[in-house]
Amino acid sequence: MEPSDSTPEESGASRGTPDGSVEPETALETARRQLDRAAALLDVEPRFRDRLAHPATVTEVTVPLERDDGSVDVFTGYRAQHDSVRGPYKGGLRFHPGVDRDECVGLAMWMTWKCAVMDLPFGGAKGGIVVDPKDLSEDERERLTRRFTQEIREVIGPTKDIPAPDMGTDSQAMAWIMDAYSMQEGETIPGVVTGKPPVVGGSYGREGAPGRSVAIVTRETCQYYDRPLEDTTVAVQGFGSVGANAARRLDEWGATVVATSDVNGGVYDPDGLPVDDIPAHDEEPEAVTAFAEEHPELNRISNDELLELDVDVLVPAAVGNVITADNADAIRADLVVEGANGPVTFAADAILEERGIEVLPDILANAGGVTVSYFEWLQDISRRKWSLERVHEELETEMVTAWNALREEVEDRDVTWRDGAYAVALSRIAEAHDSRGLWP
Repeated sequence: MEPSDSTPEESGASRGTPDGSVEPETALETARRQLDRAAALLDVEPRFRDRLAHPATVTEVTVPLERDDGSVDVFTGYRAQHDSVRGPYKGGLRFHPGVDRDECVGLAMWMTWKCAVMDLPFGGAKGGIVVDPKDLSEDERERLTRRFTQEIREVIGPTKDIPAPDMGTDSQAMAWIMDAYSMQEGETIPGVVTGKPPVVGGSYGREGAPGRSVAIVTRETCQYYDRPLEDTTVAVQGFGSVGANAARRLDEWGATVVATSDVNGGVYDPDGLPVDDIPAHDEEPEAVTAFAEEHPELNRISNDELLELDVDVLVPAAVGNVITADNADAIRADLVVEGANGPVTFAADAILEERGIEVLPDILANAGGVTVSYFEWLQDISRRKWSLERVHEELETEMVTAWNALREEVEDRDVTWRDGAYAVALSRIAEAHDSRGLWP
């Protein structure tokens, strides 16, 4: 199947459907729009732009699973590999009913940009299985993961393509992948995946890294705009690993986190929330709802209302496409820091830019995950374990270095933070392609 050539509506936020309803723009459509915009900004040669608009390969596999009751179900799995000019492919594996080919390709493209903006020696990949993990027992999840590993074994490896956890997968799933791959290869190869438990080669600090990087980027950007964290109010949509860790770090550094939420809604206190007292979603699902019920004196708000709070910083850290053309005019934060992947649609981005609201893009803000994955990979191939303190120090250094490179691009070109990030990434990728050349 060739990549989709469908064109979204001119707004860039959505696409029309035969019944007149509106669909969100797909990850692939958004990624290609962002590529086009960055390529135009840099005056990149069409041959580079055309090359990067398509994946290098997409592997589609059939994954049979014997259920606990003895029946057999068959699932579809994908692994999209976008570009490897700077190093092995890198990206998550998700178990989700919404997984499809184009989503994997679009997310793989984002991973290429993310690795390049962080100057990591990786290219982008993404994959997964079309399945609802809630419908699987733990034994079924293990069997499905191991069989999927066997089906894609030829296209992954520590110098080929290194998967990591994503939606519906976790460190245990990565351990199963490592074990299944190693058994077939006849030796223990921890570097085939990242995001593993530390006991089998995982890195300390990996799980909390995306949220920590969101906090670092928020801190650096607030300093740039002469806004002390002590005088900064923050609303965080989503209290999963990213949102919770970002909220806790910002609170620790002096900011006032006034609102957060889970899937059922949020809680708001203009005087600040005790974020350390609220468990993250992976610690206790729907803990924000439980906290709100235990504290009726606090204000209950919806997720939509949280986005429209009058705060200094808004961190959408739950899911994608939450700030759209429909609500962008209602956003009152001065700064939006993207904790989730793609929380601001293309059309909403233009509205926020016109209104003077700065947006720090996901490919920098939540890049702590892939950065510590890089650290994990280094530890695995060298067989040397880093302390948590070293991981935090190295992540701090890498994030500040990347932020400063972005700041220079924004100042030199007088562009938005998102355009600057894509310009940094695309210039590095294009330079690598130009240096390596094209095989005859």
